[in-house]
Amino acid sequence: MRFPRRSFFAAAAVAMFSVATPVLADGALQVVATTGMIADTARRIGGDEVEVKGLMGAGVDPHAYRQTRTDIVAMTKADLVLWHGLYLEAQMEDFFHRLEERGNVVAVTDTLPRELLRGHDDYADKFDPHVWMDPKLWVFVAERVRDALIESSPEDRAVFEANTEIFLKDLEQLSAYAEKGLTSVPQEARILLTAHDAFGYFGQAYGFEVMGIQGISTESEAGLNRIGELVDMLVERQIGAVFVESSVSDRSIRALVEGAAAKGHEVVIGGELYSDAMGAEGTYEGTYVGMIDHNITVISRALGGQVPLRGMSGDLTVGS
Repeated sequence: MRFPRRSFFAAAAVAMFSVATPVLADGALQVVATTGMIADTARRIGGDEVEVKGLMGAGVDPHAYRQTRTDIVAMTKADLVLWHGLYLEAQMEDFFHRLEERGNVVAVTDTLPRELLRGHDDYADKFDPHVWMDPKLWVFVAERVRDALIESSPEDRAVFEANTEIFLKDLEQLSAYAEKGLTSVPQEARILLTAHDAFGYFGQAYGFEVMGIQGISTESEAGLNRIGELVDMLVERQIGAVFVESSVSDRSIRALVEGAAAKGHEVVIGGELYSDAMGAEGTYEGTYVGMIDHNITVISRALGGQVPLRGMSGDLTVGS
């Protein structure tokens, strides 16, 4: 019998559960997280008491990601599985709902107050999932990760709570840096145009007009009409910089630059931003704090703001 792709993985997962029921490992708690942002947060809060495997590395688009057979094995053996929710991992939703029936599985956004979430005209009955773009919203996620770790390993509560307090202070510092740096951008220059609509919470938090060529999901298509409208807008409003994303093709952004040039208006690429994935593993930009620090710094500098070249704490890689 031939299964559709989703059905095959779901059936395989059910079969694996019969031989791979999660059991608390000797020593470190075994955690699997979908995105890099969640994995890094779990490591910060869990410390030496956890071993975290992240499924999606640098440059990986979570909207389009499908679980592999190796992922299924890792998740069915884990003590705890952390996924984002809000339809970010759209291709994996069915799998996670099946996994919830048999394992310790937590959507880390499930306690976020819904009044703080953004809806979208092109995203019927769902919320914008890109909450990590506002560190103040990521506080709710950090606390949810803490609670999930405590539930999985109650004896380590004190460690998880202490590490969370340290991480929350880092998020507070990051928010303060963002507010100071981004308000230094001239009011008329506070326009952020990227490949897809991932920066809505960023714009909402810091007073930027945000536009994406594609919608909230990278699965949506950018038509020629949309490209043409944005080229006209760039020329009319004399916008001088647009941004590419590390996890999305730059083809559409480069089409905007070329289209504006054909109409006599120069637009530069202001830099590469981390939207749905962090930087390379082992780098500062490969942490949640480093990812957001990078975005704040690159956006501010490209649009005329005053921030240090190496970011909040001097840890950014120059040219990253």
